[in-house]
Amino acid sequence: MKRLLAVVGALLLAGLAAAGAFAWVTWHELETFRTTPHGGAEEKVVVIPPGSSPRAVVRALARAGVLADGEVAWRYVHWLKRDRRPFKAGEYAFAGPLTPDQALERVYKGEIKLYRFTVPEGLRVEETAEIVGRSGLASEQSFTLLARDPAVARSLGVPFDSLEGYLFPDTYAFARGTTALQIAETMVRRTREEYAIASAARGPDVRLDEGEAVTLASIIEKETGQPTERPRISCVFHNRLARHMRLATDPTVMYATFLRTGRWSRNISHADLRTPHPYNTYLVAGLPPGPIASPGAASLRAALDPIACQDLFFVSRNDGTHVFCPDLACHEAAVHRWQVEYFRQKRP
Repeated sequence: MKRLLAVVGALLLAGLAAAGAFAWVTWHELETFRTTPHGGAEEKVVVIPPGSSPRAVVRALARAGVLADGEVAWRYVHWLKRDRRPFKAGEYAFAGPLTPDQALERVYKGEIKLYRFTVPEGLRVEETAEIVGRSGLASEQSFTLLARDPAVARSLGVPFDSLEGYLFPDTYAFARGTTALQIAETMVRRTREEYAIASAARGPDVRLDEGEAVTLASIIEKETGQPTERPRISCVFHNRLARHMRLATDPTVMYATFLRTGRWSRNISHADLRTPHPYNTYLVAGLPPGPIASPGAASLRAALDPIACQDLFFVSRNDGTHVFCPDLACHEAAVHRWQVEYFRQKRP
């Protein structure tokens, strides 16, 4: 009997020792897994469908190479980590090396992959659509059609037949699955936010409404890339409007030609200047019937808060700056100097 008890005791001790050894080995394996970064520098994209179980999430991460070993990863999540938070569905991007906790935390928090694009100031709808198309979020064609749809413009409260001028230039970040309409809504909202800021600081005599302000700002945006010149160019246009003079601004003629022909060109012909069109401000008085591009915040501020000046004209120096003139004699002299003599001297 004593021998039997001794054998049983020995077996129990051996079992406990084996269990302890197994537990230590398992703990060491999981602890090593937890603290060891894994993955190369290349981006790995993983899509977690809605309703995925924790084990399915771990398997998806392991298949993509984000986690080193699917079975070890599951034992770590299930036995050691024991995090009660649910994993969130979405598209995720990982570039290693990352520890398991770093990778898992992104899915716990829902830090999904974002697609970024930047829209510079002064772009037309079609130019903005091309940038959106390159982001992969929506096709260039679908975004153009949406932005040129009068019904969409009305639904977003835009006072024109398209979103021209309201696709605010900025850097945007959207998740996969964001629609063209959602992108447009965000851009229009940004325009309204910047308009509200500019309107709060408007000059005391400026009576432009939102649509008029965006229209004038779009012309200012296209006329100069010099930040210091924008308020003065705005002053010229306000002075001309107050005197019922035609704005006679080349960017509107270029836009009119684009609407007429469907082709964009920076070259203006005498025929373009003489062709009647609502956007041809050489022939039509007042502001054109809508914006010609999307202005930035600085141009919106300039449109609503011009400096005080007596100028009625400005002429390009062909270096991005302008000569400003209060009368026709000054203007004609500037034209001769910078548009005739300048190019004559440039000829070989």
